[in-house]
Amino acid sequence: MTGGHAPGASNAFDAARRALRGLVVAATVRIHRPVVGYALEEPGTFLGSGFFVAPNWVLTCAHVAWGGEGGEVAVVYETAPGRGTSTAPGRVVATLPDRADGAGRALSAGNWPAPDLALVQLTEPVDDHECVYVSERPAAYYGEGRVLYAGWTENEGRLQVMDGTLTVQGTIGGWSSDVQMRLGDNDLPYGVSGGPVIDPERGEVIGVLKARSDHRPGGTSTGIEQLRTLRVPAQAVPAEHTDLYQAVFHAHDRYHRDRQRHPASRRQTWTDVQGRLGARPGRTLSPDERIQLLGRLAELPPPESTRGLLDILDSLPDLQAPTPLPAPRGWRDGLGALYESASDDGALELVLDYAMRAMSAPRPFVVPSTPDAEKALWVWVWQAAQRLSARYRSGLAEQRIERLRRRDEAEHDVPDTVSGGLRPVRGPGGRRPHRQDAPDARARARRVGSVARPSALLELVRRGWEPDRCDWSVSVAAPGGEVVRLHQTERTLLADLPAHLAGPLGEAFRHCDEPGRPALLQVALPHALLGLEVDTWRLAPGQEPLGALRPVVVRCADRDRLPDEAFGAYGGGGPVGPARAHGADGAHDSSGLDGLDRPGDLDELDELDAERRARWRWLHAHRARAEVLDCDEGLRKPVPTVEQLRALSHGTVPVLCRYGDLRYEDDAEALARIVLGGYGVALWRRRRGRADAVCGEFHRGTIDGVAEPPSAQQLPEAVHELRMRLRAGRTESFWADGVALLYDDPHQPLPGTGDLLEAP
Repeated sequence: MTGGHAPGASNAFDAARRALRGLVVAATVRIHRPVVGYALEEPGTFLGSGFFVAPNWVLTCAHVAWGGEGGEVAVVYETAPGRGTSTAPGRVVATLPDRADGAGRALSAGNWPAPDLALVQLTEPVDDHECVYVSERPAAYYGEGRVLYAGWTENEGRLQVMDGTLTVQGTIGGWSSDVQMRLGDNDLPYGVSGGPVIDPERGEVIGVLKARSDHRPGGTSTGIEQLRTLRVPAQAVPAEHTDLYQAVFHAHDRYHRDRQRHPASRRQTWTDVQGRLGARPGRTLSPDERIQLLGRLAELPPPESTRGLLDILDSLPDLQAPTPLPAPRGWRDGLGALYESASDDGALELVLDYAMRAMSAPRPFVVPSTPDAEKALWVWVWQAAQRLSARYRSGLAEQRIERLRRRDEAEHDVPDTVSGGLRPVRGPGGRRPHRQDAPDARARARRVGSVARPSALLELVRRGWEPDRCDWSVSVAAPGGEVVRLHQTERTLLADLPAHLAGPLGEAFRHCDEPGRPALLQVALPHALLGLEVDTWRLAPGQEPLGALRPVVVRCADRDRLPDEAFGAYGGGGPVGPARAHGADGAHDSSGLDGLDRPGDLDELDELDAERRARWRWLHAHRARAEVLDCDEGLRKPVPTVEQLRALSHGTVPVLCRYGDLRYEDDAEALARIVLGGYGVALWRRRRGRADAVCGEFHRGTIDGVAEPPSAQQLPEAVHELRMRLRAGRTESFWADGVALLYDDPHQPLPGTGDLLEAP
């Protein structure tokens, strides 16, 4: 296939092909029965192969996945050569054809009916694996040549990954909707069923190995486009995460977009390799242009229906190709349908016309980020249109203006569902509160604080001379501010604390819980311990984590005694403190934070306290806006200075994406700045994966989730629901793994707050 290349070009092409094979192997997994330990290395538990098609989603054959017990399997994968294997539990959530009733358990590879596909959803979040790039066009367009394949098999008593090439020897089914490819010229060993089939020219997955032939080398593969036939949700207005097809492929396209633009990663991406192969999707887009467009389309809600998408395609003036089978279902499918149409000079106009129609299409639902997603898509369209005539660009601009005019005139309702996001409490009659409900929210905010029910309060004080030990107490906090202490203990090892909490916290919860409404647990921590994973503590063996049982938030217990490091080298203005608030010549420090911990100078403290209360009131009377402070599309950046944080709007909820990761300042300093900036509400997540793991889903989830509730009052319950979804293995919520919520009510001060200032 490389015979037409010059020698230098051939070497580069071969290097790109080797890089492609590396990406394919890294994304290929093996499927096992749900056993533990070394049994996963035993061939007897091995069922077959599969591959990551999106973060936390594996595609395989139905006859492979149904070998598990009750639809439960173990997914074993290897991220890079020599790193060893990792294992994650998975659940079979869909098969094609549908055999959810268990009728498929006795079927084998040879007699399982086409298309013989299964989607496996990981039930624990994993962020350190590679995902394949899936073609947008049906495999039926690939009628000859060679393909690559990969899979796992047993070799000399060991399970090993393998790859190779096969020739395409035609199709079974012709142009029907269930076409399969016939493959030959190579032996397919046991175990590779479920592995990916790759177009080596374009560097994209086009199928899944289904079965090997009994009478000749080779076998068959199923086109990956058969996933379009997955069942459509019955409800009239489905959310993205209720439609498996949309959930998987929106996550797929966002992953590759985020991976491509990750500024801190040195790993080759599928888009990089496709560019080195010389691939060109359709007649106009480069691989990078394609993935940027698909990533933006995947930020939009999906098409309202397949019929609606077909109407959009039919409305395009230059579309000439017949409708592919199965019919397109998502935005990416519609883009793939354009590749075989339009003349060379009209292909870009066809793509841009399609993108403009997607931007203006009816929405089955919306999320708070939808206007931003539409704007980002418009930016891409406008940049791409610079290659075209001024007249065409003028027409695009007029369409955009008309779209904005119609949207401004339309009456907007708050979306009913956020895909995997933070969900607000329903209003009267089960509806979600509208934006015009804000006066009611303001009335609620005028109450003392936002916690209108009693809550449990756990306070920790670290012993400075024994940093591995703490003093602690458990109390009941009433909505009016009264705190009744139930238990107090000194010198407990911090590592042993969960084992000592069951009794005292159980008593506090009995004071506060109502039927079906577990009370909030507030955990007051010194700023250096705000990252303590209190929501993961288990008070008894076998019990669910605290964060899955009830809302758990953290509060800063030493707000008035924060260290100078909060204003360090990246704080802007240099260190500040009681001895450095003024220079040697008595000049006023430009940071505006002098004398914060001097009891005799209360003006600045009063100003900061007033700001803090004003922010709290605003957040509890309006919708908030999340702002990621320490990460810009994957590139770490310094947390703003205290003065910069104070200048942000009152509706801002700070978000830290890189907590626990390499950053310009340590975690305690970053949180100290947020606290001193006057914020009582903030979100962060504890990073557990690789430093170059993509973070677009976390950014998207927090932006949508924080903006969705009518006020910040619902955030503790919304984070609790996220944690419950995580425990239930809901993939659409995996972005929130490790999320923590600072929720520090200035109207409900902690016991002892301000004692130093009130002392005679």
